[in-house]
Amino acid sequence: MRDVHIVIGILALSLNLLAFVLGAVAWLRRQPSAWFWRILRGGQAVVALEAALGGILLLMGRKATNLHYLYGALPLVVALIAEQLRLSAATMVLDAHELEDAQAVGRMPPEQQRQIVVEIMRREIGSMALAALVVTVLLARAATVVH
Repeated sequence: MRDVHIVIGILALSLNLLAFVLGAVAWLRRQPSAWFWRILRGGQAVVALEAALGGILLLMGRKATNLHYLYGALPLVVALIAEQLRLSAATMVLDAHELEDAQAVGRMPPEQQRQIVVEIMRREIGSMALAALVVTVLLARAATVVH
């Protein structure tokens, strides 16, 4: 079971690192990336699985340092905070442009609509890509403080 926990941890770390790289590229290019979202969601699922496996190991009597538990649990918190930032991206962009709602964007010329949509997309990708980087660092740190 410990070996499975290690393999899943490496997978979680790798997927989150890849999500960060894909997200950074999409953010810089100002282009959406379906692969970024797929890899990110896969990485999040594997982090949840890794935390569950860690909990099972703990219940089985396997002990690690308190820092290992902290660094293992924090990625879940980071992901939740990032999701809240992602959900508020559209509101923040609309407020910055003094637009009351999405219908106001629909009344704008097509080029301005596109600029608003790209700005929202970049904010969403940026917050989630940074979260993936933080999760990667936390998982790497968890791996170094096992005992």
